[in-house]
Amino acid sequence: MWSVLSPILRAKGRRWIEDAEPLGRFMAKGSIVAGCLAPHPPHLVYADNPEQNEPVSEGGWEQLRWGYERLRESLKDVDYDVIVVLSPHWQTYVGTHFIGVEKCSSKSVDPVFPNLFRFNYDLTIDVELARAIHDQAKSEGMSVKMMENPDFRVDYGTIVSCHMVRPEWDKPIVSISSNRSLSYYSVEVMQEMMMELGRSTAKAIEESGKKCVLLASNSLSHRHFVTETNPPEDMSKEHITSHAMHLWDMRMIDLMRSGKSQQIINEMPEFCDQAIAESDGGALTWLLSAMGVPSQPATLHGYGTIIGTGNAIMEWPCHTWGEQ
Repeated sequence: MWSVLSPILRAKGRRWIEDAEPLGRFMAKGSIVAGCLAPHPPHLVYADNPEQNEPVSEGGWEQLRWGYERLRESLKDVDYDVIVVLSPHWQTYVGTHFIGVEKCSSKSVDPVFPNLFRFNYDLTIDVELARAIHDQAKSEGMSVKMMENPDFRVDYGTIVSCHMVRPEWDKPIVSISSNRSLSYYSVEVMQEMMMELGRSTAKAIEESGKKCVLLASNSLSHRHFVTETNPPEDMSKEHITSHAMHLWDMRMIDLMRSGKSQQIINEMPEFCDQAIAESDGGALTWLLSAMGVPSQPATLHGYGTIIGTGNAIMEWPCHTWGEQ
């Protein structure tokens, strides 16, 4: 029948078919293929000696760096388009902000450890997805803002977590701030805001058609030393700050490994208070909410201390859940 159609109809038919292909891609649902707790101590980049970082080390913190190696190996064959990261070190006080500039190039300096982290970055932002999450959160009544200053300097937490997960920097990212201040909000209020942001993130991703890896850029217990060893990578001086901090870290890891996400959220205020946890701003809560507060267990890829803080590298392999 095709052969007897007029040339005009055949040409139109081809256009209809060609136009239908991108429409089909647009209609495909996006998904979160993995969620990760990805701590951001700058010492890990310093110890790896990448060419982008100016200081040079003799190594150190191998149990965590090897943990990131295991996470990268786990993600190696996972198909995804973009990394979405929430960092407590992009700290905002009036709402949650999203980077809205496609290309960001500058030097990120850790204000606490500039001797370890002076990182020259050149990264790509998925502005389309950032705005989609922004718009969805705004429609739910959240205070949000697109940060469109081309001179904005990306925080070290965002860079460390993304670099340790994808050192090739060949994936665009969405960078989300932490609306985090105990002077303005209680821990309970911050957690509830991040629950809503997580739901908005998941909905925007689903409607985008993109496959995403989510990173909560957080340590666990966060009482760190007030002095620094010389050299910083002297592992004979590295340990958790206190036994109480160790117990809290092990409890939270055990809950993650057991798939007890709701219990983690329930205990978050107490954990933040007693372990001075960096998750007070809600990155871990945001991650769990975006994944639907999963009952599936997380995989522990590594745990270690850095200047006394507790750090766990965890993965929820969401892309496998439909296979179970």
